[in-house]
Amino acid sequence: MRGWLIVLAACATPKPDAPARPPVLPPLVAVSPLQSQLGLRAPSEFASIADRGERSRAMFGEVALVLTSPRCVNCHTPDDSPRQGDLDMLHDPPVARGPRDRGVVGMQCITCHQDHNLELARVPGAPGWHLAPLSMVWLGRTPSEICAQLKDATRNGGRTLAQVQAHVATDLLIAWGWAPGADRKPAPGTQQLAGALLQAWIDTGAECP
Repeated sequence: MRGWLIVLAACATPKPDAPARPPVLPPLVAVSPLQSQLGLRAPSEFASIADRGERSRAMFGEVALVLTSPRCVNCHTPDDSPRQGDLDMLHDPPVARGPRDRGVVGMQCITCHQDHNLELARVPGAPGWHLAPLSMVWLGRTPSEICAQLKDATRNGGRTLAQVQAHVATDLLIAWGWAPGADRKPAPGTQQLAGALLQAWIDTGAECP
């Protein structure tokens, strides 16, 4: 019996710890204080880029973080259905775009979406709720493709670049992207910052990445 106890004690003896490996840390990425707070860099943070065209492209790449966010692309779809959430989910209940991008008779967008968020019902809302025209598809497009669309009056709603900038910077429907309600993730930055980036992009030649 004593021999069994010795064997069991030997089996229970812990092995010496293996030397600990140092943790693998991700590479450090320089993030400005403003970007860490707002998720978007200001035009002044691109001043160190000497080449005007390169600076213009870099600033559009920054504002593209807004234009390609779910809060924007969910309404800039290539078909008859808006999207919901952050994962490109089809609108539930099913709805159709309709002839004027505002739904069909009996189920227009404003039937459910009022001019403000309905927090208890979790239904988003803003003035003039509707889908973007099919000519303005952003879902699945690259920043370069979206940039080309914004500069093309046949695909941007017949707007000049100044009107495109004003649309992004002041439109109340666009403003919803930064205050989407419920647990929806807002677009990065602020509407004012997105408008400033677009203006700086225009001022530097409106170059596309």
